[in-house]
Amino acid sequence: MGRGRVVLERIENKINRQVTFSKRRNGLLKKAFELSVLCDAEVALIIFSSRGKLFQFGSTEMNKILERYRQCCYSQDTDVVEQGTQTLYREITRLRAKYESLQRSQRHMLGEDLEPLNLKELQNLEKQLDKTLSRARQRKTQIMLDRLEELRQKIEEKGQRVHEAIQGPGNPTTQAPVDCFEQLHTSHTNHAALERPTFHSGT
Repeated sequence: MGRGRVVLERIENKINRQVTFSKRRNGLLKKAFELSVLCDAEVALIIFSSRGKLFQFGSTEMNKILERYRQCCYSQDTDVVEQGTQTLYREITRLRAKYESLQRSQRHMLGEDLEPLNLKELQNLEKQLDKTLSRARQRKTQIMLDRLEELRQKIEEKGQRVHEAIQGPGNPTTQAPVDCFEQLHTSHTNHAALERPTFHSGT
């Protein structure tokens, strides 16, 4: 039968743990040395025991290997920062161009700086102004209609209160008044008709 799978876990016995550490450490240092010799590789190995004791191996001087490692990591970080800076610069340039374009459009809408525009650009500006004017008129009309509706509701409410006040307990047969808004509109129409000039042909 095959051997069962060994579960890696912390060795609780201190003596056994120290013996295992010494054996594994020596084996790891030996493998690092063999790798550097067989493959002509620069190898640096740093080990700290549980008590803080340092063990290390360097195929060449350790400080030189660590400096090379630091420069390699710094170069990669610099590339990432440079790429991020370039991306940010492009985004700033794009937003600045859009902002300047909006400023020019605003000045053109106000009738300023029109001299550099050619005929086609002036025609496009005229269309934009027509659309803006149309939307402004629609909004103005809607506001006026809303105010008329509010006025009509207020007149009806006041007319209803007057009707309720008149049609009290002592006046059960009083007829409901005519819609005040319609009455006001009819009165205004009749008044306008009376003021309309009449022409008579001479005899």
